[in-house]
Amino acid sequence: MPTVTTRRVAITGMGAVSPFGVGAGALWQGLRQGRCAIGPLRHRDSERLRVKIAAQVPESFDPASGIDERTLPLLDRTSEFALHAAREAIAQCGLDFARDDLGLRTAVVVGTGVGGELTQDEQSRRLYAENSNRTHPFTIVRLMTNASASHISIAHGLRGPAYAVASACASANHAIIQAAQMIRYGLADVAITGGTEACLSYGALRAWESMRVLSDDTCRPFSANRRGLVLGEGAGIFVLESLEHARARGADILAELAGSGMSADASDIVMPSADGAASAMRQALADAGLAPEDVDYVNAHGTGTQANDATETRAIRLAFGAHADRLAVSSTKSMHGHALGASGALELVAAIGALRDGVVPPTANLDQVDPACDLDYVPNVARGMPVRAVLSNSFAFGGLNAVLALKRAP
Repeated sequence: MPTVTTRRVAITGMGAVSPFGVGAGALWQGLRQGRCAIGPLRHRDSERLRVKIAAQVPESFDPASGIDERTLPLLDRTSEFALHAAREAIAQCGLDFARDDLGLRTAVVVGTGVGGELTQDEQSRRLYAENSNRTHPFTIVRLMTNASASHISIAHGLRGPAYAVASACASANHAIIQAAQMIRYGLADVAITGGTEACLSYGALRAWESMRVLSDDTCRPFSANRRGLVLGEGAGIFVLESLEHARARGADILAELAGSGMSADASDIVMPSADGAASAMRQALADAGLAPEDVDYVNAHGTGTQANDATETRAIRLAFGAHADRLAVSSTKSMHGHALGASGALELVAAIGALRDGVVPPTANLDQVDPACDLDYVPNVARGMPVRAVLSNSFAFGGLNAVLALKRAP
């Protein structure tokens, strides 16, 4: 068989919209300071809901800032987040996509769990509660799952492959892996990728209430008194390019996306499997050429549910063996909430920050030891320490696992 030459993948830009505000810097500073952005739910129907808390993008967020007035009416909130995050990431990377037809060799791959949920909810209200005979004429273009990827492509003249990835809470990591594979195998020179979600509609909140997995006080991953997850929203978008391409233009390389792993539990639609999660972590280590002992930090999926946290703990022990006791492990969902298809992207900002600054963000709100969760979860206060390599875990309903492996910038 012919030898396939692969290219190393560099991350050269990142942007975010999160419960800490606009900007990847605001997100990282909030996380390293251990600040919890979970607060009272802001919603027109909040009095009708049992859930009273969420991790929401601040009201100061201005979707119209920097977006063409003709484009705004076409956007669901999930696309607004993605466009703002993409603009920041692209500005940071310093690429000119009009030069040398780079736009032809630039892909856009964006993950989202539910897409234009607020548009869907709004138009359902219009039809069924207000008895309207018509929906808004832009309903379809707002709610379609690929809208965010398409708008980023249009806004920046990116004419390579552009599409969405939807795999519930693993969507962002799956999208990033797809984008990285295109870089590695020469299908694209640059990729804009990440995840976005704006899921706090009345219908979605009611549906999550019915599952009985939402916390009523805060998110306490790995704590014995954890009561469930807290929903969040936001977007994280990144610029990937081949390491050779980045070095040739003198780019500031934020980190190397060294490898990835993906697996399916093939067992249950909602209950996680330690074996499936461990398989994805082992694949990520092998793909990145890392031994377990090379990894210093794991950004855990860490939802704060009884099932996930104990299962993820077992999975980390299966994947890392004796080194599991020397790992720093934390869940930043304790601070930015569970943004579903965007979670992996928000957490990638944390992983990059840990590598660059030598600071592991904490697991906030962890106040009671759970014997079933017996790793070092960096409770409540960030830890300064050398960080050479990181795994970032995303596990989803449907038994879907996607893990990123990162190294310090070479």
